[in-house]
Amino acid sequence: MNTNIIIIIILAISTMNVNPTHADASKPWQIGFQDPATPVMEGVINFHNDLMIVVVGVGVFVGYVMWSTVHNFEQSVNPTPNRVQHGTRLEIIWTVTPAIILMFVAVPSFALLYSVDEIIDPEMTLKAVGHQWYWSYEYSDHCNEEGEFINFDSYMLPTEDLVNLDADVKEVGRLRLLEVDNRVVLPVETHIRVVITSADVLHCWAVPSLGVKLDACPGRLNQTSMYIKRVGRFFGQCSEICGVNHGFMPIVVDAVSREDYADWINLKLEDLE
Repeated sequence: MNTNIIIIIILAISTMNVNPTHADASKPWQIGFQDPATPVMEGVINFHNDLMIVVVGVGVFVGYVMWSTVHNFEQSVNPTPNRVQHGTRLEIIWTVTPAIILMFVAVPSFALLYSVDEIIDPEMTLKAVGHQWYWSYEYSDHCNEEGEFINFDSYMLPTEDLVNLDADVKEVGRLRLLEVDNRVVLPVETHIRVVITSADVLHCWAVPSLGVKLDACPGRLNQTSMYIKRVGRFFGQCSEICGVNHGFMPIVVDAVSREDYADWINLKLEDLE
């Protein structure tokens, strides 16, 4: 067998075995959406794809009209200019047609907007607090006998800490400028309320795959809801310019099964003792 074919087969097999968590982080030169993990993000992607059909159609039509106008009314083709200054029928057409298009676009747009703002009775609450420049989290539904809640800070890991010193290689799934020392652990197939605020300046808690992007404002509690449909690791970042280290306060969410989440909670409660 040709050597090149063997190399291609090996590369294809190795690509299939790559850790799937990489699919939920941004990639160099990426222009599309990340893989959705919540119904809201699926709705955002579907609405974008449908709307692009309308946008492309309108763009092609307007481009044709502009080209036709320039071509048919230049001096060499039409040396005697038309003196007509107003066309009532034409004015009505190009006013009513965009209005109708916007009406058809508004219906799914408002439906998606209301679904984003809808707060279903949550099974658990996660509180995220932005700091310069890290995130802190609190699981207010879980506490020990002394009434202490599960809470921790989440800092970005420096590049040198991403290397496994024993093997001298980067661990799979640990991404530069995106990995943190303490990840957020959340259960799948659970209605989750996320309460977001800030301790100093404006921040923004954003995880693209989960369809969440909400400002963290000092002195104010913003809330949103999530329903994660699949297990995975999802990367996000602060999306509000908050100072010199704005680009170094990433967010990592580990979505696990409900059983694994219960085990993680028990371990965290034991650590509080």
